[in-house]
Amino acid sequence: MLSIVLKLKIKLYPDNLIPDLAAALSAITGKPFDEFMIFFGRCFVRFFSNFGYDELIKATGRYFCDFLHSVDNIHLQMRFTYRKMKSPSMQLTEVDENGAVLVYRSTRTGFSKYLRGQLLEIAKQLYGMDVSIKVLESQNDTPGGTSGPISIQGGLKTVIVKYRLDFDNREYMQRRVHIKAHPSQLQLTPVNSKLLLNLFPFALILNEEMKITAVGEKLIESWMLNNVNRSPMELIGAKVTEHFKLRRPSGITFTWENIKRLQTVLFEIQLLKGSSAKGTKDGTKQTDSQSAAAQVDTSSSTEDAAKIMTSIPRRGSQGLRSILLKGEMRYIKDINSLVFLCSPLINNLEELREMGLYLNDLNPHGLSREMVFSGFSHYSRLDLMCEREEQRAEELETSLALADSWKRQGDELLYSMIPRSIAERLREGQNPHETCQSFEEVTVLFAEVQETITGDDSIKYAMTTVNTLNAAFSAFDELIHSPMAYKVETVGKVYMAVSGAPDINPFHAQHMADLALDMLQSIRQLNLPGVGVKIGFHSGPIVAGIVGLKVPRYCLFGDTVNTASRMESSGETDNIQVSGYTAQKLKKIGYELSYRGKVAVKVSEKNHPMAEECVALN
Repeated sequence: MLSIVLKLKIKLYPDNLIPDLAAALSAITGKPFDEFMIFFGRCFVRFFSNFGYDELIKATGRYFCDFLHSVDNIHLQMRFTYRKMKSPSMQLTEVDENGAVLVYRSTRTGFSKYLRGQLLEIAKQLYGMDVSIKVLESQNDTPGGTSGPISIQGGLKTVIVKYRLDFDNREYMQRRVHIKAHPSQLQLTPVNSKLLLNLFPFALILNEEMKITAVGEKLIESWMLNNVNRSPMELIGAKVTEHFKLRRPSGITFTWENIKRLQTVLFEIQLLKGSSAKGTKDGTKQTDSQSAAAQVDTSSSTEDAAKIMTSIPRRGSQGLRSILLKGEMRYIKDINSLVFLCSPLINNLEELREMGLYLNDLNPHGLSREMVFSGFSHYSRLDLMCEREEQRAEELETSLALADSWKRQGDELLYSMIPRSIAERLREGQNPHETCQSFEEVTVLFAEVQETITGDDSIKYAMTTVNTLNAAFSAFDELIHSPMAYKVETVGKVYMAVSGAPDINPFHAQHMADLALDMLQSIRQLNLPGVGVKIGFHSGPIVAGIVGLKVPRYCLFGDTVNTASRMESSGETDNIQVSGYTAQKLKKIGYELSYRGKVAVKVSEKNHPMAEECVALN
């Protein structure tokens, strides 16, 4: 159940999310990292119980030990529902009255403590029992990581952790392990392996040396389809690992003791294409394993297998999909052999055709054929639904990305019209009329681009003017740095800026003087023929606020604005003119200025002309 969390939500969460949260909480609280991982494991059990998976666990068996035996099978079945799930592998290696030993294998590191929390909560919540867990052995399990270490041969090393689970297991041992056979079972007569292979045409029979002593009819045919121009007798008597690969449970070696101990686990075995088994050239020599097979009453099945091998027409193996066999390994005491009772793992008719099989080849009993028919009608529909959901998820992600992009563009456009601090207040629901503020003192600057070149072609002159203004104002925009200065607006050839509003700035005069000098320098660097700039600024009180609804603007009002405008209009090209009041402030902080004299400007509320002492900033 470890990997279901990745699919229970529409969003696919990364593996490192849980370890990162645990590490952050550990750093904040000072508690151990492992404690939070165990806690998250417990929380996950409570989480998936809301989706009904607790009923699935309780249905696996009456006892907690039944669940431990079946947890790998649960992951195997979940693979059909959650096709991208990468589940770990877990098997019980020892069982006694005081508990069991569980071996955990995974390609992801750092989740062993997370699993402990899951096991503790499942035992407590679903089986009403207390369990204590300790680690006996651990390999490649790096705390806090999410992927196993890289091996020298390439690929990830497998994380292997062996747990000892202590709990009251006496009832399970008495009912399931120490149970005595019924007398009627002891009187049963031996069954010929030929009948067993007829019932399971894809079955394998293995001796203690893990050599193949007998094979089902259909498995022989499948082997021949995948091993063209090879003697079919090479299969009988060969090591099982020469022709088959153990896919599930992962991390288990194909040995007699391991397989015999895991008789309740579902196995997945893959038939290898072009396997490396070496047989005799004529394919007629009998191996020691064949002789052993004859002694355990498999002679008749071997003879029939040989007839089948010679009667099957050879077909090319190119393009055939490797067959996956799924089933259980059972120990037969009468012949001291392991039998793999299995059937091909096929979802629909398309996969059946890709494996070179037909419906008549499948087991005559069970649900193999029904699953293929069901897959034919539902699998394509399920695939279509999954594709639609994936497409919708991609469209949603694209829409969210576009929405974020549009939001950023909208914010940039809004901030170009309204100061950020004012815009955020409006977003919080504040009335636009309440944004009006009065400022005791700010510095307002006006800069007007001057052109001395004229022409007879009015359209060409207008285009030249637009290009000139665009170059000049773009250069000015790069010099504006909030909160030191704010660009108010541009009207025609005039550029307006303020320092000290909307963000209060006690160094407004100094920052505006620096901005004016930089503007003058930037115009010179543009090296536009016949283009200059007149700059003027003044300090004093103003009132500022949002004006307009459809195209709102942040506007400044007061005599300070008028005086600053007159400083610019009465100034000289490529010079900076400031009022006497502002000049006194700048002289105190070390700026060099030259006195120009008194200039008549209209600055009063009634626009009466009056004299203003003007100073040029050098």
